[in-house]
Amino acid sequence: MIGFFFKKAFFDGWDNLISMVVLNLGFLVTLLAFMGSMTLMQNNALLSVACMVLSAGLFAFYSAGASASTWAYARYERPGWEGFKRGIRDSWRHSLLFWLIIVLDVSLLVFVIPFYLSYGTAVGTLLSVLLFWLFMGLTLSLLYFWALFRAMPGDRPVKTLKKSLIIVFDNLFFSLFFALYQIVNFGLSMVLAGLAPGITGMLLASSDAVKLMMYKYDYLEENADADRKHIPWEELLYDERECVGHRTLKNMIFPWKD
Repeated sequence: MIGFFFKKAFFDGWDNLISMVVLNLGFLVTLLAFMGSMTLMQNNALLSVACMVLSAGLFAFYSAGASASTWAYARYERPGWEGFKRGIRDSWRHSLLFWLIIVLDVSLLVFVIPFYLSYGTAVGTLLSVLLFWLFMGLTLSLLYFWALFRAMPGDRPVKTLKKSLIIVFDNLFFSLFFALYQIVNFGLSMVLAGLAPGITGMLLASSDAVKLMMYKYDYLEENADADRKHIPWEELLYDERECVGHRTLKNMIFPWKD
């Protein structure tokens, strides 16, 4: 499954490269808004924090629209601008929760955990460790949050978050691998000025990962006695492999040589 995930994520990104770059330009605007908010810190700390929180909200709602597009890419569709706008309209409740989690995550990492560590006591250290694992759980759940909502749009925000956490712990090895994959994606994005793969590419990877994992859960639902440790991925991913087709770097760059 992991091998095919690499292939699908790469070619889905390549097939939608121009759209990804355009969407990433919007994410760069949210980044500039956040950086601009930080520059206010020396003059007005309260205003700076308020603007950073609003920037996080802008990021959350923009992510909602981008996730609708990337979910469509993962399904070999071209949603266009209308798909992006519809993605924001139909997920505003999820956007609010996503916004809250972002603010909570940043607060835990930047303020709360260092505050308890500064006491230098056993109790402070214990609380810091517990809060760190809370931070990790929330962060890993965000890897699947938007894609899970797109896969199951009828779920309420908290239910989507719960399912995200369940997937994290039910697929812990893959989740750790996927977290590392997204870190590499982020590093590559920094090198390419955020244009590719960028946040859009990371959302697309999440869409691809969840789409493939849904085959597993559909199979287990239909086969209650199946061995969870031996999933017949070759059979389950047959149609996906056919959709992606036999593609290589050579025929991607030089298609006329096929």
